[in-house]
Amino acid sequence: MIYSKIFIIVAVFFMLFSCTIDKTDFEAEMRREIPQSIEFKETISFKKDEYQISISSLNGVFYKGYNEIRLKILNTKTNQPVQDSEVTFLPIFIDDNAEKSTCPHQYQLTYEPDNQHYKGYSVFNKINESNNWNLYISFTDGNQKYTVNQNFKVAEQENKNLNMTEFVGNDGKKYCIALIAPLSPKVAENELIAGVYQYDEPAQSAGEYPDAFQFSYSKAEGYTLLLDPRMPEPSMGNHSSPNNVDLTQKEDGNYHGVVNYTMTGNWTLNFILLNKAKEIIKGTEVSKKFTPGIEGEKGELHIDILF
Repeated sequence: MIYSKIFIIVAVFFMLFSCTIDKTDFEAEMRREIPQSIEFKETISFKKDEYQISISSLNGVFYKGYNEIRLKILNTKTNQPVQDSEVTFLPIFIDDNAEKSTCPHQYQLTYEPDNQHYKGYSVFNKINESNNWNLYISFTDGNQKYTVNQNFKVAEQENKNLNMTEFVGNDGKKYCIALIAPLSPKVAENELIAGVYQYDEPAQSAGEYPDAFQFSYSKAEGYTLLLDPRMPEPSMGNHSSPNNVDLTQKEDGNYHGVVNYTMTGNWTLNFILLNKAKEIIKGTEVSKKFTPGIEGEKGELHIDILF
């Protein structure tokens, strides 16, 4: 009898302790300061012969997830920028076993004459503190082609509103979904923008390294992202919101929809990815029941955010 009472007390203690840990984790997330990422700063700079190449990104950091990239090339002999060149951008990750991979990226950068820089993006899918990431850049000037490679680092994403996820779809293809906007949501209906990318399996044997055809992603065309946002914290009881709009592809190639955040806190964006034929590539529906005191259910395909 005494042992039974002791067992019950210990069991209750561990139940309370576990609940406290869960609650503390959510509260710790709530205390995180969300970076106001609005300023582009130089991230890396390096030389190739007489050319100075500089790349800028938000906060001067490459983060895991979506990164807008702005690249400038300066001829240091003439002190003139290299304009309207064909500039390519290829990031390659080499792991400890010498296995090579890439991430979604814009291979051919777009020149913006008003700003005199080349614009693109990269969705870095791994963080590193060593020289695992290598960037291969090529450009032309005066009918001559130049190539250069440079090591760089990728940091953990500080802003959970820019989180990403990778997965293999029901069609056997590799996919990546990366949040692009909003950077700093409001308690309101927010335009939600995401990139949906698929890995391009090489159609030919490898050429001279680095062969861009072996390290290629493309934007998934004509898909749909069904959206069901919910608050996962136990005290929220699986709370959702009205007036959300599923994400569809627009002219910029990205996917646009609306997410209605009715309060600040932790949210889970549950997705179901459909292809052109409206077949489910990945994702499952989640329960819509009110479940107070229970951590919210998350679908097979989801991204957690915080604001």
